[in-house]
Amino acid sequence: MKIKSKVVPIDIENIDTDQLMPAQFLKLTTKEGYGKNLLYNWRYTEGYTSNPDFELNNPQREGAKVIIGGNNFGCGSSREHAAWGIADYGIQSVISSQFADIHKGNLYNNGVLPIEVSEEELRVLMNHFLENPTSEISIDLESQTVKVEEINFNTTFEVPPFKKNCLMEGVDEIQYLINMRDEIAAFEATNY
Repeated sequence: MKIKSKVVPIDIENIDTDQLMPAQFLKLTTKEGYGKNLLYNWRYTEGYTSNPDFELNNPQREGAKVIIGGNNFGCGSSREHAAWGIADYGIQSVISSQFADIHKGNLYNNGVLPIEVSEEELRVLMNHFLENPTSEISIDLESQTVKVEEINFNTTFEVPPFKKNCLMEGVDEIQYLINMRDEIAAFEATNY
């Protein structure tokens, strides 16, 4: 998994899952359709009228696949719909200095790579992308690196091996097990 993309910087700490996906939008029965309601209360003024002051609406950031969020991203409830909205919007990675544990797991389980960097690294990235809306970031899951060539930024990140494998193969945990059914059957045949 390699991502080279523009970035949406959201310089707000403690963005909770209710802000990411407000409760009034939790009615759909599938994971599709949540992207249009991602960060609804900040993204729109009334109805679906875009708030021009919110970075997600900045036309220069159109097509961005990466969000950089403030510290403690995804805190609050265990609402998986927040991760559904991020994925459905087209975001492939979220970078922060800290994630709420449940939200971090939900991101992994929905094919979105959460990347934790130091607070200093987060500030460097946030400031750069706030000032340079067309700049791009490069993320390489295999080498576990984040780079921004313009500012000579290069750092590594941690990712659990199993989650990395699932993201590299483009599968969730259930599909991973289904893909291993022959090996599981062989194991059961020799051990039971």
